[in-house]
This record gives sequence, structure tokens and C-alpha cells, in this order.
Amino acid sequence: MGIEEHLGNNILTTTLEKVVDWARKSSLWPATFGLACCAIEMIVTAANRWDIARFGMEAFRASPRQADLMIVAGTVTKKMVPAVVRIYEQMTEPKWVIAMGACASSGGIFRSYAVVQGIDLYLPVDVYVPGCPPRPEGLLYGILKLHEKILKDPFLTQKYREKMETTARRKHGHGH
Repeated sequence: MGIEEHLGNNILTTTLEKVVDWARKSSLWPATFGLACCAIEMIVTAANRWDIARFGMEAFRASPRQADLMIVAGTVTKKMVPAVVRIYEQMTEPKWVIAMGACASSGGIFRSYAVVQGIDLYLPVDVYVPGCPPRPEGLLYGILKLHEKILKDPFLTQKYREKMETTARRKHGHGH
């Protein structure tokens, strides 16, 4: 006889880690950020037909300090990379990145000195959404895959934990 049988259906038991992961998954706030034609498909995803609001993501944030998800939608030029990286660095921790479309993932059809051949050369990408341009359903599928990744992630992301450890070592003079 466990505690669940004794209390009936009135009490929910779980771990703090599962609650925090569920809350993080259910409250992603994407940055308002689009670079090319894929951005139109990203915007359409917030319309009533696809309704990104069912995932708690209808509020695209204008400030990177209020966002925890960057959807890199479209072609990234080398001239634009510093701005993309700056926005990513200003986002709150933990943060995630979705590379939306062939251009963001691999440079797409543009094999040029001016086009970045994949944003993963500059940012840690969590989910890749293929297509040129990808349909809104593709972005929603990518978001669902990100949700799965977040639920499997420990309480604090590995990147964040490593950053905290590095900061602590520097403070105490143990690392370079």
C-alpha cells in the first residue's frame, strides 16, 4: 500500500525535476527574429490555422532578455553573424536554438563567401527543421522534438552547469 492508494486521486506525486522540466517545456518564449523567407513561415505558425499558442509560445519576445528560444529562420550572412550571436548571448539561461530551413542549417542553395554554411558553426543548435522553406507543420514538429529534448534534460542544462563550474573555478583561481 503506497501513499497514492492512501490519498486517492486528490494528490499528485512527482519529483521537482519533472515539474521544472514540464514548466520549461510548456513556457518557451521565442525571440522575434527572422532573416529571410523562412521567417514568413515562422510567423504563419502563430496564426490561427497552426496555433503555436497551444504550446504556450504565442508571445514572441521583442527583447532577447525575455526569450529562451531562438528560431534562426532563413539565410544567415557573415555580416549578420555578429548580431545573431549577440542576440543569442543576451538570451536567458537555459536557452535553445532551432535552425529553421535549409539556409540556416547548411547554407541552402547559396554556396557563396557571404553566406554562412550552417548556423551551427556559431551557435549550439538543438533542433534542425529541414525544408526550403519548411512548412509551419515542420516547425511545429521541430518544437515538439525540442520539448522531448527538454523533458529528457536534467534540471539544469549541461551547458549551464559547465558555465557555472567554469565561473566558480575562475572565482577561486583554479582554472584558466
